[in-house]
Amino acid sequence: MERRAFAEIRTAGRRIEGYAATFGTEARIGTFVETIAPGAFKGALGGDVLALLDHDQSKVLGRTRSGTLRLTEDARGLAFSLDLPDTQAGRDVLALARRGDLGGMSFGFTVPKGGESWQGEHRTLRTVGLREISVVQAWPAYPDTEIALRNLHNGADALRRHRVLVLAEVSK
Repeated sequence: MERRAFAEIRTAGRRIEGYAATFGTEARIGTFVETIAPGAFKGALGGDVLALLDHDQSKVLGRTRSGTLRLTEDARGLAFSLDLPDTQAGRDVLALARRGDLGGMSFGFTVPKGGESWQGEHRTLRTVGLREISVVQAWPAYPDTEIALRNLHNGADALRRHRVLVLAEVSK
C-alpha cells in the first residue's frame, strides 16, 4: 500500500473536515513526480474506508460504513468530513486541530492494473483503491518511497534495494 499526504483541516464542533487529496498537485516521490487525476477516487467511494490516526490501524477514528466518515470527490479533490470519537485519540486530534498543531492529512491506497499512466518520470494516478485516510499529527510525508520505487521499476529488485540504501544514507 502507498501513502500520500496533504495539509488542510478545519474544525466544526467534534467534526474535522478538509481534503485528504487534491487533484493536479505535483508530489516528488523519489525519482519521479506524481499527480492525481480528477475521478481517481470515484470507484473507491462506495467501499468501506477507514479514518485512522497516523496510519495506525489500532487508532480508528471513523469509517464510511458506520457513517462517521464521509468522503466526496469534487473538482478540487477528495473531501472528507469526520465525526471524531470520544476516545483518547479522538480528543487528542480535536485539541491539536483546534490549536492548528496537526501536520495534515494522508491517504493509503493501492493502484489497480491500468490505474496509472507514465510519461517519462511522471506518474498520473487515474484510479486508486482507497483503503484509508489518516490524520497526521506531525509532518505529513511520503514514508513509503521504497514501495513507490518498487512500483516504478516493476521487479528490478537490485536497483530498488540500491535506491533504498541511497535514500537511507541521505536521510542520515
